[in-house]
Amino acid sequence: MLKFDEDQFLRRAHSFLALQPQIEDIVGGLSDVEAVFLIGSGGTYAAMWPYEHLLRRSTTVPVRSAIAAELVLSGDALLNERSVAVFASASGTTEDVVQCIEYCRARGVRTVGFTGIADSPIAQAVDHALITEPDAWPFDLGLLLFTTRFLSERGEFAGYDKLVNQLPAVPQALVGVAQQAEPVAEAFAERHKPTDFHFVVGSGNLWGHAYLYSMCILEEMQWLHTTRVHGAEFFHGSLELIEPDTSVLLFVGEDETRPLMERVVRFSEKYSQATTVLDTADYPLEGVDDEFRGLLGPLVMDTITSRISKHLEKQRDHSLDLRRYYRVVEY
Repeated sequence: MLKFDEDQFLRRAHSFLALQPQIEDIVGGLSDVEAVFLIGSGGTYAAMWPYEHLLRRSTTVPVRSAIAAELVLSGDALLNERSVAVFASASGTTEDVVQCIEYCRARGVRTVGFTGIADSPIAQAVDHALITEPDAWPFDLGLLLFTTRFLSERGEFAGYDKLVNQLPAVPQALVGVAQQAEPVAEAFAERHKPTDFHFVVGSGNLWGHAYLYSMCILEEMQWLHTTRVHGAEFFHGSLELIEPDTSVLLFVGEDETRPLMERVVRFSEKYSQATTVLDTADYPLEGVDDEFRGLLGPLVMDTITSRISKHLEKQRDHSLDLRRYYRVVEY
């Protein structure tokens, strides 16, 4: 596979699973929590959405995903000593996140942070630092452990023990996903080497990844123009942009919102000859029961699209590390 380090991939994934005892200990101290905040900036903000989605449909505790910089300016009536705020930053240096941690702690909020650097500003600022392998991404395994344990402690998720017994099989299963996605990714990149606009659609716990892939990969890392829209909102205006040659990238998962995306697939395949459907249901996850496949959708889709990113980088001769402005100039 193109630029795929299997050993590194597995180490990073297992570093999240190794946090299970620490996560369970932290969550055990949150029995009096009356609000949960999942906070990030850019990609880490979008990465929180699947777990806001999971909590909202499962618990009576109020939950918010929040943009770090906006929360500092606008505040929230539920942000107090009876709330917990969860942060994530691979580098541990995201300024907006550091400032938001300080803002939360000043209000008595309990803070938890996932990062790969133990001595980073974020790791030093939070009450509970959850340290992974350096540059470990995505955060889904850690966030899934945290949110399902939180629900389990409240009697709102009965499958926790069964889930965590199966999670160790997930990293190797994702290697299989990457292998299966390789020809799909190569074909997409070859076809869309000259394409400068992509339409990205997702729903449910894949809406966050649609947002992330559109903004943080295609725009930030490839300088491509995109439109991103939720599958349920697609038919309320955005569909008018679809033409026969419009590149439409559809993220289809296995949660309860799948019918929303199936409707978009039917429309897009009818009116655009450049529709690409990425469906997590097409990818086996050996060792994982069907009841948990929907929860793992973001991990599967991230693995698939990561292969697309590497092939776009090659076909377009545009490094994924190249930036004009982000962390380059003052803004």
